[in-house]
Amino acid sequence: MIHHLKIIEYAISSLLRRKYKSLAIVVAFAVTVAALASVLLLSNALRIEAAAVLQAAPDLIVQRTLAGRHELIPVTYAETIRDIRGVGGATPRYWGYYYDALTEANYTLMGTGGEAGLLALLEGRLPADNTECAVGAGVADLRGSADSGELILVNSRNMGVLYDVSGIFTAESSLLTNDLIVLTDTAVQDFFGFPPGLATDIALTVRNSNEVQTVAAKIKKIFPETRPITRQELIRTYDMAFNWRSGMMLTVFCAAIIAFCIMAWDKATGISAEEKQEIGVLKAVGWDTSDVLVLKFWEGMVIALTAFLLGIIIGFVHVFLFDAFILAAVIKGWSVLFPNFDLTPQLNLFHLFIMGFLTIVPYVACTVFPSWKTAITDPETAMRG
Repeated sequence: MIHHLKIIEYAISSLLRRKYKSLAIVVAFAVTVAALASVLLLSNALRIEAAAVLQAAPDLIVQRTLAGRHELIPVTYAETIRDIRGVGGATPRYWGYYYDALTEANYTLMGTGGEAGLLALLEGRLPADNTECAVGAGVADLRGSADSGELILVNSRNMGVLYDVSGIFTAESSLLTNDLIVLTDTAVQDFFGFPPGLATDIALTVRNSNEVQTVAAKIKKIFPETRPITRQELIRTYDMAFNWRSGMMLTVFCAAIIAFCIMAWDKATGISAEEKQEIGVLKAVGWDTSDVLVLKFWEGMVIALTAFLLGIIIGFVHVFLFDAFILAAVIKGWSVLFPNFDLTPQLNLFHLFIMGFLTIVPYVACTVFPSWKTAITDPETAMRG
């Protein structure tokens, strides 16, 4: 143990003698790790955040499709679905998307019969009549509704409609409510011009969570044109979306990884004359080849671990303290109205292991292998460079 500690001490002093070269390697190494860590930390935190938010989603959502596209569904379907054994409730939901030309942002308009009734409010209440609305924090900030107490929207008949803001949403995560505007069901139908007797979809509660798939199969059999969507399918969809976006970013950062590999390979094949002379002197004063390899191993490990930990810390700070301002637009999506929320810090040990294996191991190997070739050379020859 003392023998290894002395070698580590000498390795650190050797790196300090070449401090500028060592610093350059640490910086390049850390930047590469920070880029990879930022993508993986952000995508993983968003997946966990989305899964937590979707736990409040309905057990089952029934949509009607026509030619493979989402279509409005007759509200009479809900009456038939309620009679299916195991169904606790079936509620028609009225919602849709609204593009605001004034702010160039997309909003989600939902009726009070949907999930919005389960959410907490920062202040105020849900709309009680067709002239009121409750808005998410992002909408309130963008349209100044918190100060004015009013919101003007243009309906499907190209007429401006004035709503009094009765409340501003808050929840465990604004990922769900940031772009949300809640109206009464009647107001949503009138705003979008819903035909009578039709809804956007039907939200179901199932008494036994193990029977969700069974209930979905029964609904599909009774109404072949419908598409039942379970909560787990929604969570998997978010996982796939974040995995795809993070994979796209990792592909972009492949250029940085390749540059790092070239740098490591150049270091491996271009061991300097000074280092060769140092190895020759060590061999001449009695060091074994194994001692030289241990020395170079610890030199590489000190550089790699320092840069790796520094890169992880930079990535962690970038994502969880500065809201991943560099990557957020790509990973969260391309919508204009981004939710401003605090992600819960998450560290995935598997991701750390993979990043460490793909960066630390190659670098240490590229440090040890060329040193071995010099270490087995005659000391006099090595000292001559």
